[in-house]
Amino acid sequence: MRVLVIGSGGREHALLVGLSADPSVTSLHVAPGNAGTAALATNHAVDVASSEAVVSLAAEVDAELVVIGPEVPLVMGVADALRTAGFATFGPSAAAAQIEGSKAFAKDVMAAAGVRTAYSEIVDTPAHLDAALDRFGPTWVVKDDGLAAGKGVVVSPDRDAARAHAADLLELGHPVLLESFLDGPEVSLFCLVDGTDVVPLLPAQDHKRVGDGDRGPNTGGMGAYTPLPWLPDGVVEQIVDEVVRPVAAEMATRGTPFSGLLYAGLAIGPDGPAVVEFNCRFGDPETQAVLALLDSPLGEALHATATGALASLAPLGWRDGAAVTVVVAAEHYPASPRTGDPITGSDAEGVLHAGTAFGADGAVISSGGRVLSVVGTGADLGEARKQAYERLAGVKLAGAHHRSDIGLAALEGRITIPT
Repeated sequence: MRVLVIGSGGREHALLVGLSADPSVTSLHVAPGNAGTAALATNHAVDVASSEAVVSLAAEVDAELVVIGPEVPLVMGVADALRTAGFATFGPSAAAAQIEGSKAFAKDVMAAAGVRTAYSEIVDTPAHLDAALDRFGPTWVVKDDGLAAGKGVVVSPDRDAARAHAADLLELGHPVLLESFLDGPEVSLFCLVDGTDVVPLLPAQDHKRVGDGDRGPNTGGMGAYTPLPWLPDGVVEQIVDEVVRPVAAEMATRGTPFSGLLYAGLAIGPDGPAVVEFNCRFGDPETQAVLALLDSPLGEALHATATGALASLAPLGWRDGAAVTVVVAAEHYPASPRTGDPITGSDAEGVLHAGTAFGADGAVISSGGRVLSVVGTGADLGEARKQAYERLAGVKLAGAHHRSDIGLAALEGRITIPT
């Protein structure tokens, strides 16, 4: 099977590592890729938001499966164009991708499906902002209604900070979603979805804020771990039955069936799981940890989903133990990351590339905010953390920063579900 992966981040590097281990995969291509993916696949400099360019590349490499990693090409309809051209494609249609592209759409689907989520209001004009804010709090949740790469959310007990973020979004012409605050630890659950067929992967937890102890602004994700020792038995099945299946069924009923990876971000509160958000693709950096423990052929699973054969896929197998991903970020990330600096140690075991490129002299340099993801595995969370941070110590990038506490609260038993 010849596979083309669309994207350039750590998620796509992790997908390529998984696909390269599948005996059925004979060649790998990636567009545009990065300095790390070049060791596994042929990189192609293509505009991934251009349906015409992606379809042309798929034809050029004679792809038998196209896997779309990022949300932007999905929301822009690249998967539709590929399917119309006859390519087996892992990723939802533009209509189904609105589950991530429009939070208002997602709320409407959840309401129709009877899925628990936060109470919310859309504000589309500054004149209505203050009155709407008065209906929320004392912790305010303010979101960009559209795509914001994980950085369009402010959660704060400070009304002024919440108002400032909302006002900034409205000034840019972006509708604002205000939500009630959901108490409880968060879970990321990836599910392969093919219409109404659902296959869950391992649950993970992302660390969104830039600093240790969950301090500082939100980012695209500074690290993740899986599985979750604090999550009670049966909760994954509960999420599938009460959240993912009803949403998949509602989308199918609307004539916009979902095909690909449906990511449910949930808060586990005293009344059970409640949805914080949906994404229409693999999450980053959770993918890097989850796929590190997958024992089944990844290409086979993605191809079955893309071709409507998910119901006949053999149950997924997982390695025992745990996996931890730690993100190495560039200086000044997430505000205005510094780029162009040389990196050493980026070719070591467990190091996945995201914001990297080749410099004029052929050396690996930084080219984005989240530069690398360093993955460790072990018999338990403690061993996985130890390996991840040992591997990270061998990576050198001027001004880089990372969190030192990925998975630590779970390891120390400090995560509890409120009662």
